[in-house]
Amino acid sequence: MSADLPTTDQPLVTVVQLDETAPLDRFADALDAADVRIRLVRAYAGEDAGPATELDGLVVLGGRMSAHDDQEPGIAATRTLLADAARHGVPTLGICLGAQLLAVATGGRVHVAAPPGRESGVVDVRWRPEAAADPLLGGLAVDAGESDARSTPMPTMHADAIVDLPAGAAWLAASRMYPYQAFRVGERAWGVQFHPEASPATVRAWALDEGDADAEGVVAAVTAADAEVRPAGTRIAVTFADLVARRAADRATV
Repeated sequence: MSADLPTTDQPLVTVVQLDETAPLDRFADALDAADVRIRLVRAYAGEDAGPATELDGLVVLGGRMSAHDDQEPGIAATRTLLADAARHGVPTLGICLGAQLLAVATGGRVHVAAPPGRESGVVDVRWRPEAAADPLLGGLAVDAGESDARSTPMPTMHADAIVDLPAGAAWLAASRMYPYQAFRVGERAWGVQFHPEASPATVRAWALDEGDADAEGVVAAVTAADAEVRPAGTRIAVTFADLVARRAADRATV
């Protein structure tokens, strides 16, 4: 079942939701404010995004399954979609599971239940020098580099981890526990292991669902960091919307 592509002059972001518990959350309002339309594809319900070449932009969200769980609806199809999107220069953002799927789809490797253990709560995203000139994340990296912290706090919730980046990928950020917090494949496909879209309420629901022994501590940490997390997440969404608008304009002239 294919989710229809609406007819519109506005740039259109196709959002693949792999798990009903992992929504677009704050990015919905941020993208709407940036004057792009959202097309939600509920992969968990059997919907299909269609070919990558018809997309202005693509966001793939997180989920409780792994990047190798081909028995789960949408997993195998989304890997193929991500590989095609990266190859055709479609502005693409994979978040958490979406990042892991992007890595696997383009030649990287993901370890299920990675030995360092679960990373949950707030992670300090430590930007590498290569991130400063990045079209999507460069603004955050530059600002963080000029601060005492030299990092950006972000919500996180995962146990699987990317352990090898695809050949030729740009490595953009790390954390104390896991090295591959952000990367870029080609010119326009990004993966972030953290959750720039997630509100404290969403993180709380995840922590309770996962049976996290310190669920309230996780929520307290995310809530305390939210004054920094919210504008940083909005900045990523708005910058991504601009990349999508440029892609849409380019497609309109062909």
